[in-house]
This record gives sequence, C-alpha cells and structure tokens, in this order.
Amino acid sequence: MAHPPSERILLVEDDPAFGTMLNEALEAKGYRVQRVSRAEDGLELLRTERFDLILTDVKLPGMSGLESIPHFKQRAPESDIIVMTAFSTKEMAVEAVRQGAYDFFSKPFSLSELEIVVRRCMEKRHLQNKLVQLQSNLLCSGPTGCIIGESTAIREVKERIERIAPLETTVLILGESGTGKELVSDTVHALSPRAGKPFIRVNCAAIPENLFENELFGHEKGAFTGAVQAQPGKFELADKGTILLDEIGDMPLSIQPKLLRVVEQKQVERLGGRKPITLDVRIIAATNQHLDELIREKRFREDLYYRLNVAVIELPPLRKRKEDIPLLARHFLNRIRTQLALDVDGFTSAAVFALQQYDWPGNVRQLANVLEGLAISAAPGRIDERHVIRALSGSTEGAAALQVSGTADWKAESSLAALPDGPINLKDSVAELERMLILNALQRTHGNQKEAAALLALNPKNLWAKMQKHEISQNDIKASLP
Repeated sequence: MAHPPSERILLVEDDPAFGTMLNEALEAKGYRVQRVSRAEDGLELLRTERFDLILTDVKLPGMSGLESIPHFKQRAPESDIIVMTAFSTKEMAVEAVRQGAYDFFSKPFSLSELEIVVRRCMEKRHLQNKLVQLQSNLLCSGPTGCIIGESTAIREVKERIERIAPLETTVLILGESGTGKELVSDTVHALSPRAGKPFIRVNCAAIPENLFENELFGHEKGAFTGAVQAQPGKFELADKGTILLDEIGDMPLSIQPKLLRVVEQKQVERLGGRKPITLDVRIIAATNQHLDELIREKRFREDLYYRLNVAVIELPPLRKRKEDIPLLARHFLNRIRTQLALDVDGFTSAAVFALQQYDWPGNVRQLANVLEGLAISAAPGRIDERHVIRALSGSTEGAAALQVSGTADWKAESSLAALPDGPINLKDSVAELERMLILNALQRTHGNQKEAAALLALNPKNLWAKMQKHEISQNDIKASLP
C-alpha cells in the first residue's frame, strides 16, 4: 500500500550498495527518501527540511549514529529515529533507545521486517497528529475555550466574561485593534440567555454618516426618494437578541443622541415613522479608542459613555501576555495547515523564542496573519527562526526586536534595557527579567528542569525555589514549549 507523499525519510548510510537497496525498497512502499552518508550531512539538511523518520546506521564516518541521536533530536524533535547496526549488543540497543531512538535493528534484517516497523512508526505519527488536532479542538471547549491563552491577564478576562455574560446589562469591550474584541462579543452572546436569538454586528467605522440612521433604525416606505418599501434597521433585526456596535468611537456625533434614546428607552423610530418601536435588545459596544479622550475633544457624548460604561471587559495587548504566544501559535498553525492542506510540522524552539521577542503592534490578528505566511514559507518542514526573521524584518518593529548571531544563538534587544518615560520599579523589573530567563531556559530544554538549571548555572534546588518564587506553574512551562 502506497503512503502519502508527505511521509519523508532521511536515510543516513555510508555503504553505497546497502543504502541503494534500502532507498529503493522504501520508495517502492511510497515513501520519499533522501540519503546521505554522514550524520553531519543529515544535520545540515535538517536546518531547512523536515523528515518524519531518520533511519541511521551506527558505524559512520565522523560522528557515529549513536552520537548523532541527541543532535538529531535537538534539530528535529518531531522526527522519529530508527538505528541500524551490524555490531549489535544489548547495551547498545538500550543506549540508543535511552538517547531517544524509536527502535533499533541488528543487521542483517529482512526488508519486510523493516517495512513493518517503519509503517508502525508512521501510524503512530498519524495518531499523534490526530491527538494534536483534538487537543486544539478542545481548546474551544468550555464556556470561554475559544479565547486562547493561560496567562493571568487572559484568565481574568475569561472569568469576567463568565460573570457578565448571563446578565441583562450593556457591555463595553475595550482593547487595541486585533486583541479579539469581536471574539469576546461572540462569547458573551453565546453564554447569555439570548444565545439562540439573533446576533447582529455593526461596524460603525464602515458606515457613511449620511446612511447611519437608516442603517441602525430603518425607514418607512416613502421616507426618502427610492424608499419603495419599508425596511427594518439593525436594531429591529436584533430584537430578542444582541447587537454589537463595533468601533463605537467612530459613530458620528449627530447619531449619538438617538442611540442614547435606544439605550435608555429600548425604542427606535424609523426614518419617516410616526411611532416608536419597542425592542428587547442587549447592546455590546466595542472600541480601540480612549472614549474619555474623545469626550474631552467633544467627539463623544459623556451621557452616552456613562450608559455604555456599565460592564467593562478590557482586553490586554499581546505584548502584555507573551507567555500565551506559543499556545496561540500552535492553535493558529493547526487551523492554517488544515485549511490550506500544508505540510508544516510545528516550530523549532528558536522560532517560538523569536515570536515571543516581537511586540506585535497588530496583536493576535497580526500573529495569525504572519503565521499563515510562515506556514506557506516553511512547507514542507518546520517553521524555524530564519522564517520568523524574514517575515518580521520588513517592519521597523521586527528589525528592532530581533537579531540573530550565527545560526542558533539568539539575541533580543531587551525592552527592559531602555528606561520608560515615567518612573520604573527596579525590583519588579529585575524580577520580571529573572522570570523570563527561567522560562526561556525551560523552553530551550523542553521543560527539563535539571538541564535548565545547568543553562542558568544554578543548582536544581535553587531553580525550583525561584520557580516557586515567580509562580511558574506547569501550565506556564507547557505554554512556553514549541
């Protein structure tokens, strides 16, 4: 049975005749095989290419197959490794598996035996990929599950949504562009008693001022030239349900008194109408602007602001919750590769670290868009740090945020190095830097605390104590992993 062309095998074998035989046998089963004669050559390939399986001999010129296993695992943690040797011992097999090999073969072996083990290895990978997809789907389980993140800031947002959603009160959602205000409004509606009723979205920034009143409140037949029949407005369409007034800060000042009447009296009057229409509508307003500043500039009514500013949900910018970036990146990548059928096998640790160094002025929306481009650039293979640099170097922020030295050693211009305009709490800043360094060390060692302690020149007990001090939980560690 032929296998999908996405299944790739890196064959490391210096014996030309044996290597050719294995190459042909595996390709006959539908696998795509690339053969090299040295482990060093295989490691170089893994800088730019992705393989599902690495099949390596033990006795090789230069670095041996056993010595190469940890290097292969570091360069390609998603790839499985099968080791072959004609000089097999029980100790060698145990050592290979301990180093991270999936299986161990003693030469000579039958091709049918090899094919069975390779097939089982690939089937295991398929199951793991399905599990990842299921885990991604489970992120959208629970009341606020589609709001991705486990940081303190986003947990507080989820808790506030769960408290506010069941209440029959007006909601004001504040946050920069791209922070997910529309997703939050969807969630509020979905968790409210109105969940099965209409949910009408209005983008106040996209409606010309002369059409605003008609769009919101509708018109009667003959109200103006061309009004050949009566038409309900958005508020009427939302009756018994919810209306989202997105970008409320862009609503023309001339319309705001009429909106105030709707908020206060729950009534609308169509253009050309003679009697008000009573409605049962929950109002959610959202903006990326500072409404208090608009009030000072006489561009927003103060009385309307107080009517809207009842239950407030403020969304943090992505730069304030960078610990959520690995989780968001995996979520978006799973969605992108499903939608575009792309063969992209995750991120390298350095790529995730690079994503976390950027400030994301466009927030979560920008991250999602950049990841789509990264997935296209990396396929087939993994997203690595070079893809990230290339994607972000076109912007001033990206060029300033990221620097690379050599091929693996990352440096980032620390935002803590430059003093802000206002006062700075040195003690808190140092503590935050220490917390960030510990998380980065745990990320680089895939959560291995002993190795992370060595990276930081700490005793493992001291590292554990610092993790307790900075409240670094297992969830924080998992979220930082690629």
